[in-house]
Amino acid sequence: MSEQQSEQIEVVDNAAATRYEARIDGALAGFADYRDAEGVRAFTHTEVDSAFGGRGVGSTLVDEAMRATIAEGKRIKPICSFVVARSAADEFAAHVVH
Repeated sequence: MSEQQSEQIEVVDNAAATRYEARIDGALAGFADYRDAEGVRAFTHTEVDSAFGGRGVGSTLVDEAMRATIAEGKRIKPICSFVVARSAADEFAAHVVH
């Protein structure tokens, strides 16, 4: 119970694997695959390990990945259904291409 409150989700860009990774205490909890082309980052697949389900890993991962993409001056092309849903938020909507 209090474990979840102190739990920190670290999101890193693993550029060599073309994916953002979410880690909890060093363990890979989830990832969001992407492909870059002409100033656009397409998010193709997001997956969270079932052992880490229900902890907000997917939302944190995708939101941080989209924030980093915007900070790099790239637009977002949501292909993965989870990214499609998250990208509708006001914070991201202006940066989405279809």
